[in-house]
Amino acid sequence: MSAVMGPLPAYEWKDIDWRAIGRRVFKLQKRIYQASRRGDAKTVHNLQRLLMTSWSAKCLAVRKVTQDNRGKRTAGVDGMKSLSPAGRLRLVSVLRIDATPKPTRRVWIPKPGSPTEKRALGIPVLHDRAAQALVTLTLEPEWEGQFEPNSYGFRPGRAAHDAREAIFNTIRYKAKYVLDADIAKCFDRINHDALLKKLNTFPALRRVIRGWLKAGVMDGPDLFTTPEGTPQGGGATPPTIVQNGGIRAGDEGTRTDAEHHVHLLLVNLDPLDQRPYDTTLGLPIQVI
Repeated sequence: MSAVMGPLPAYEWKDIDWRAIGRRVFKLQKRIYQASRRGDAKTVHNLQRLLMTSWSAKCLAVRKVTQDNRGKRTAGVDGMKSLSPAGRLRLVSVLRIDATPKPTRRVWIPKPGSPTEKRALGIPVLHDRAAQALVTLTLEPEWEGQFEPNSYGFRPGRAAHDAREAIFNTIRYKAKYVLDADIAKCFDRINHDALLKKLNTFPALRRVIRGWLKAGVMDGPDLFTTPEGTPQGGGATPPTIVQNGGIRAGDEGTRTDAEHHVHLLLVNLDPLDQRPYDTTLGLPIQVI
């Protein structure tokens, strides 16, 4: 039976009160954020389990992948591009994060700034995308409570304009050095075990995320295993929440240092860990 099949609900998609649903989900997310800020991991995990079984959160996850996202009509390996309103309700009723994931479908797109190169995307099926969106709703508030305040990559409520404002406020009174860096093959080389260890979530969710990472990828008729790396194209895979909450990238000694006027703005670096660094710099860094 298809993942989106199920009994037809007695209500309609258009009758859902999205404002009330958003409020209910936000209240739980706020409690997760507050527990994360005070370091109460047990409460964080209990609230996350509650949110992942919430009908309201499932509705928001399904709406995100079937209506809101720009790539909502991109099919996975099952060829399904869209759902009717009734189909969306059926998907909500059967949505489970622990369902066996299907391989992603390889899609090649032009790489920005390199006309001769292409970037590989891994598109999950609709059910898996909805499950990943549901997990994103639970992980984001936990990690928002730990991230570095001066980081802007792939975080809710933040955009490139916020990073530009921070840069302006940093250099407006005195010239500073700027470090512009990128991680070569960042998504292709991520170690799965190290990523899951850094996420430090409860066992059931860790198994779910491992299943998504190990699901494989279909490139045409060929199925390839995925012993390392993460697919770009899913709701909880880089460059989104799993990336932001995972492995620390870069030198432990590289951080904002007011005395030596070194400011690393985590925008294009795409770090896997945006939490504050504790190490101070011994000498100023000069970048030419």
